[in-house]
Amino acid sequence: MHAPTPPDLPHIPVVDLRDGGLAAHVRLDPERARGLRDDCLGFFPPGIGLAIPAGDALARRWLARSASPYVDEIAAMAATLGVSGVWVLNASYQWACTALAREEGGAPWLARTLDWPFPGLGRRVTVARLPGAAGDYWSVGWPGFAGVLTGLAPGRFAASINQAPMRRRTLHPWLRLYDMAANALAAWPVRHLPPDHLLRRVFETAADYAVARRMLENVPVSRPVIYTLVGPRPGERCVIERTEEGAAIRTDDTTAANDWSPPRPAWEARMPANAFLTRSFAEAAAMSRVRQDQIADFDGAISKDFDWVVPPVLNPYTRIGVAMSPATGVLRVVGYEADGAALPRPVTAVREVICESA
Repeated sequence: MHAPTPPDLPHIPVVDLRDGGLAAHVRLDPERARGLRDDCLGFFPPGIGLAIPAGDALARRWLARSASPYVDEIAAMAATLGVSGVWVLNASYQWACTALAREEGGAPWLARTLDWPFPGLGRRVTVARLPGAAGDYWSVGWPGFAGVLTGLAPGRFAASINQAPMRRRTLHPWLRLYDMAANALAAWPVRHLPPDHLLRRVFETAADYAVARRMLENVPVSRPVIYTLVGPRPGERCVIERTEEGAAIRTDDTTAANDWSPPRPAWEARMPANAFLTRSFAEAAAMSRVRQDQIADFDGAISKDFDWVVPPVLNPYTRIGVAMSPATGVLRVVGYEADGAALPRPVTAVREVICESA
């Protein structure tokens, strides 16, 4: 059941993929999938498209060597669309966000923004109902993307991904590109599940919050990641800070903003692309803390509206806002785009979905 949405902004589609799964998503909406691919790749300087087929080949090889069970699905989506870039986008992990897990009305809620400089992610977002051995779940994503970044399994749990801080071997801002390249090379031989594929696997197979937490804590991942997880009962909320084979759990300060809490030496908080070569190590950590403090101190109801999406949580790269509760089955989503403005504005009506237990 879907709540009415205002007529002046486009509706976010809600698609039932229980028959065919995510591979069927691109067959049902190839125009949206190709449009997203064009939007994302159009962000890069002219001529970069010539390198996309080579990038696809590298991404396909890396994913094929990983422990992911979804490689054939990505191959099917790429074949359906018939364009380059599908593998590159599925191997991308430059997602950022601000997340908050807290209780309202006696039940845990999870609120998150997703930030990324690519245009189109807010305008083309969808909500997909998907099947799993443990029950159906709803994923906030896009046709052509095989992982799960934000999801709700009614009666079981809700979870989201936040990009972890970056390993630094240097301290100068201009050397961040070197550290990024070094981290990519270090990840090449790793065979573990990509973090977004692990989260999808958890939604498919975990019967409850406790099982989901154990899996997100213990299953090795190919890259560092931060998971925010809530269950349907009071007290079921945590932030799971993951390295490839290690985990640190927070059950008190359940906010996340692209840094470890507390910060750790040689790890640098993520920052927006427009500050990548200028912001200092200390400034990056401070801005991350400001975002965490702001969302933690919000005194309104995240379950009612999106008044909590304000600067600095709202930034030039905010693309999606989500609030969800596994206890009530409520999932609320809105898409944002900058469209030339200094800060993004909603480009979709708020979509409220009442998710039903399977």
